[in-house]
Amino acid sequence: MAEGQKIRKFKRKPDWIRVKAPVSKGYQDSYRMMRELNLNTVCEEAACPNIGECWAKKHITVMILGDTCTRACRFCNIKTGRGNPVDPMEPDNVAIAAGKMALNHIVITSVDRDDLEDGGADQFVRVIEKLHEHAPNTTIEILTPDFRNKPGALEKVVAAKPDVFNHNLETVPRLYNHIRPGARYFHSLRILDRVKEIDPTIFTKSGIMVGLGESEAEVMQVMNDMRSADIDFITIGQYLQPTAKHVAVEDFITPDQFDKYAARAKSKGFLHVASSPLTRSSHHAGEDFEQLKAARAKKSARLKVDAPIDIAEMAKLNPLNED
Repeated sequence: MAEGQKIRKFKRKPDWIRVKAPVSKGYQDSYRMMRELNLNTVCEEAACPNIGECWAKKHITVMILGDTCTRACRFCNIKTGRGNPVDPMEPDNVAIAAGKMALNHIVITSVDRDDLEDGGADQFVRVIEKLHEHAPNTTIEILTPDFRNKPGALEKVVAAKPDVFNHNLETVPRLYNHIRPGARYFHSLRILDRVKEIDPTIFTKSGIMVGLGESEAEVMQVMNDMRSADIDFITIGQYLQPTAKHVAVEDFITPDQFDKYAARAKSKGFLHVASSPLTRSSHHAGEDFEQLKAARAKKSARLKVDAPIDIAEMAKLNPLNED
């Protein structure tokens, strides 16, 4: 070993983080489908620990606009550099995959493409349109970049009518310069707020990683910020260091603490909460979408029951008998 060279050690993962290796037939079938259609997945590129479980059930998050990100967030395993040429066949291939796999729900994400004039918004729109056309029974969830300095990009994507719009805040504001230097916390929060302004019927969703050195009070403040933007669904999961080059794990958060976060989030009014060590943005996305719909329907029914009494309308329907 050269003088001065250091070996950077990973913190040993606790037992509650362990997952099984992906070996099922469902996993192999999903893998072949992605390769045949020349599609990338965030499951592979981001080294998701749930890939074996999700792919066995044909739950896949397709990553459009190539496999190379124009930013370099210190937590992310996706390679960085100059963006790939945009594949004109990608929207068709995503729709083909959804049809062949008979997907009830699909998640579409992308790398950041600061090099493109619209940040990749047009490709999101084309994918959504192809899915609506060729897989009309498949509900669509998108996990977007922040479209920073891309005027009109967000509005274009929202107009395409995805069922769920997800954009992750990733961490608490104090850690942004260290963890996510190319992004801005309040810009990301404003994106989700703006989605609701444009189309209140679209479910909004956002997530954070914990174990990066944030405090419990900071996590609670992020929850409050999300609710101020009327975000419907929060995900909270443990950060796992992909390689020695990435930012280190500060703490492994216990399952009990994740349960505490879940309880506090529910008390703040989120329609749905996913909080566990292995929670990721798209983990159980299809099941979560069904629960989101049910929670909204229940809330709407409750609001109708609790609606204020309209005295004038009551008087019209029940006129006084003056005889």
